[in-house]
Amino acid sequence: MIFLQDLASPEVAESFQLFNKLSEKFFLRLGIDVLSVLILIRFIYYRIYRKADLFLMFFSFNIIIFLITFLLNKVQMSIGAAFGLFAVFSMLRYRTEGLSAKDMTYLFVVISMGLLSAITKGSWDELGLINGMILISVQLLDGNWLIKRELTKKIHYDRIDLILPSMCGELLDDLRKRTGLAIHRVDIMEMDLLKDTALLVIYYYPSPMKYEHFAKPVDSYAE
Repeated sequence: MIFLQDLASPEVAESFQLFNKLSEKFFLRLGIDVLSVLILIRFIYYRIYRKADLFLMFFSFNIIIFLITFLLNKVQMSIGAAFGLFAVFSMLRYRTEGLSAKDMTYLFVVISMGLLSAITKGSWDELGLINGMILISVQLLDGNWLIKRELTKKIHYDRIDLILPSMCGELLDDLRKRTGLAIHRVDIMEMDLLKDTALLVIYYYPSPMKYEHFAKPVDSYAE
């Protein structure tokens, strides 16, 4: 009863009336935006890279961009100002941890989705079609459907005698045996003749094999 009386108080009723000031278009666009980002991050990005540590950054940037752009758009913000705001956020880099080019690309996409969802003047089905085209494009380009995905690694190599154009086959065979990766080409970045080492960039295709980790049961010891 006390809880119901609190809900009936003028202060609580006034706080609920604040939601009425937001139009139905706002919640519809926000729902389409969040659903699109969820599909992009959970079912495309996470399925490919198996990284969940950047989820907070992706969703936070997207929602913040959507809210700022939608609210500023109500005061007749120009398209140039909206893209200027987008450029400022897209250039942000974390000083504490470097982001890879792929992570920055996905960050660029989620920011773009938030911006488009807020400023698009069309109906909700047009917005859904635009976001759907973005999702399909990302899946085709990064999902190993249209183009075979290629990965790279930098390694320090100690057999400098194989860093010769005539020894390319032997070099690839040695790298495949050592790393177990399907390496198909190598770039030589640096050579240290004093230490007989070289810095290589190896290019390989991801292995289809999936590793499953099974947790071993912990034995309970009776006293």
